[in-house]
Amino acid sequence: MDDMRKAIKTGLVDCLALKEGEAFLSIGDGPSREIAMAFWEVARDMKAESMYVEIIPRTTHAEEPPPAVATMMKEVDVLVAPTSKSLSHTAARKAACDAGARVATLPGVTRDVLIRGLSADYKAIAERTKRLADIITSGKSAHISSSTGTDLTMSLDGRRGLADTGIVHKPGDFSNLPAGEAFVAPVQGKTEGLLVVDGSMAGVGVLKDLIKVTIEKGEAVRIEGSKVLEEIMEKYGRDARNVAELGIGTNDKVKLSGSVLEDEKVLGTVHVALGDNSTFGGNVSVPVHLDGIIRNPVLSIDGKVVVKDGKLEI
Repeated sequence: MDDMRKAIKTGLVDCLALKEGEAFLSIGDGPSREIAMAFWEVARDMKAESMYVEIIPRTTHAEEPPPAVATMMKEVDVLVAPTSKSLSHTAARKAACDAGARVATLPGVTRDVLIRGLSADYKAIAERTKRLADIITSGKSAHISSSTGTDLTMSLDGRRGLADTGIVHKPGDFSNLPAGEAFVAPVQGKTEGLLVVDGSMAGVGVLKDLIKVTIEKGEAVRIEGSKVLEEIMEKYGRDARNVAELGIGTNDKVKLSGSVLEDEKVLGTVHVALGDNSTFGGNVSVPVHLDGIIRNPVLSIDGKVVVKDGKLEI
C-alpha cells in the first residue's frame, strides 16, 4: 500500500470510523478522480459497501451537486467528497448529515496535502480546536489585526463556535479532511474595517501581492489586488460580499500550499471568508464561499488575545 492509500486508510479508520458492511460513497470529479477512486478502493478493501460517483466539476465552491447525487448522499452511512470544488457549504451536504451520514469533504485535495494532513495527531487537534470553539461561543466580539494592515472588528454575539476536529464518529458528524479549525459565522451586518489577505485566497492560490478588502456593515464594498475576486463578486451579486466566517487554524502538520483546504488549517493562521454561511449558523445562502488566509495575525476575543503572531495563546 503506497503512502497515499495509507493516509486514506488512516482517515477512514481513525477519522470516519468506517466499519465492515457500511454503505460508503466517494464523490469525485475529473480533476480529483485518482484520489476519489483511491478512497473507493480502500473502503472496498475494508469490506464496506463501497460506491463511487463522478460529477461534472462545479464552477465554484458551494455550488450544489446534481439532485440525483444529493439523494444518494442521504442514503449512505459514510460519505467522502474529494472534489475540485467544495461541497462543504451546500444544502446537499447538510441534508446528508441531517439524515445521519458521517461526512468528510476534501475540496481540492492533492496527494501531498492528504499525506501531510492525515499524519497529524487528531486527538490533540480535537482538544485545542474544541477549546477555541468554546472561547468563540462565549465571546461577543472579535478583533483581528496584522502587520500588513488588517484591522477588522466583528460581532459574535449569540453565535456558536464550531470545531472541525476530523473526528467523524457519530451519525450526522461533519468535517473537512485534513481537519483542524475552529470557526463561526459572525453576526450579519456587524463586521467593519480592513481585511488584508497575505497568505492565500480561494480561487487565487498563494498570494504574491496583498488583497485588500474594505468591509462596511458586514459587506465587502471594495476589493483591491485581485481581479479574480472582483469578477466572482460581480457574478454572484451582493450576497457573495457577505462576511461569512471567522476561522482559526489548529493543525500543526500542514503548511501554506495554495490549497485552501490545507491553508485554512495551518496552526496559528486566521481566515475570513466571504459568501455563503447558511450551513453553519449564518443567514446568507449563495453558491460561493471564499476563504482568505492571514499569516501571523493577532486575534482578540472580548479583548483577550487568542492568537498572537501565528501562535495560539490558549
